[in-house]
Amino acid sequence: MISGIITKGIGGFYYVDVGDIIIECRARGLFRFKSIKPMVGDYVDIEIEDETGQGFIINVKDRKSEMIRPEVANIEQVIVVIAARNPEINMLLLQKILVYAEYMGLNIIVCINKIDLDLKEEYKSVIEMLESVPYNTLKTSAIQKNGIDDLARFLANKISVFAGPSGVGKSSLLNAIIPDLRLKTGLLSDKTKRGTHTTRHTELIKLEFGGMVVDTPGFSSFDVVEIEADELKHCYPEFENYDNCRFLSCMHDKEPDCEVKTAVEKGYIHKDRYDSYIQILNELRKVRRY
Repeated sequence: MISGIITKGIGGFYYVDVGDIIIECRARGLFRFKSIKPMVGDYVDIEIEDETGQGFIINVKDRKSEMIRPEVANIEQVIVVIAARNPEINMLLLQKILVYAEYMGLNIIVCINKIDLDLKEEYKSVIEMLESVPYNTLKTSAIQKNGIDDLARFLANKISVFAGPSGVGKSSLLNAIIPDLRLKTGLLSDKTKRGTHTTRHTELIKLEFGGMVVDTPGFSSFDVVEIEADELKHCYPEFENYDNCRFLSCMHDKEPDCEVKTAVEKGYIHKDRYDSYIQILNELRKVRRY
């Protein structure tokens, strides 16, 4: 029996890194009966048949974390990648990704790429909003190689996932960090001004300076339907400093004597963050009515 980590899964085959080589495996039938589906990032035990040389996954070890979008296990942190320009920052989409990462209990770093395209440096207002939470932020340009060393330091010796819309430069950043990687990159659509999906599947990539990173397909929309409406407030860490509301069950919406709303009015909580909370809260309430 050999132990390793699943780095990729395609068409019923799983590719398991056992240290020195990657072995192509299938999952034993018993997983289907137990409703267990191996995921990228899973630590597994495998065995190899002497007759055929075929590898089989015989055990999936307990997961420390499990993400549904993308489907990946045992992630420690998420690098949320957005572009300063081209495509324009979708603030609600960014907030939803942050909420989901908080819900999953992951460490969060926000990387603003393509800063070379924002000559007026308007992205700085986004950094101000993010650092009010506070979140760690990075400014990068994959083309000019700005901020690449800083990004590499955050990735070192951790298992990370890149997440963000299509076209923001996730694969370009990984290519800048690992020049021999040669991940396929794409251009924005002239019609929609959105990125094209160049990453077709989830894959765990080993870094030469320690750690692993998942490059994931981009997306143009993102919903946090897994979260209950009354759980959402716990996904905004800056709210925790203002929990002396009149009502213990305060949703920080229309209730009187709400400390969170008072903190927003006084500028202690960024208004854009609070506005996104209310918008997502109303979306979740609407979903639960049907």
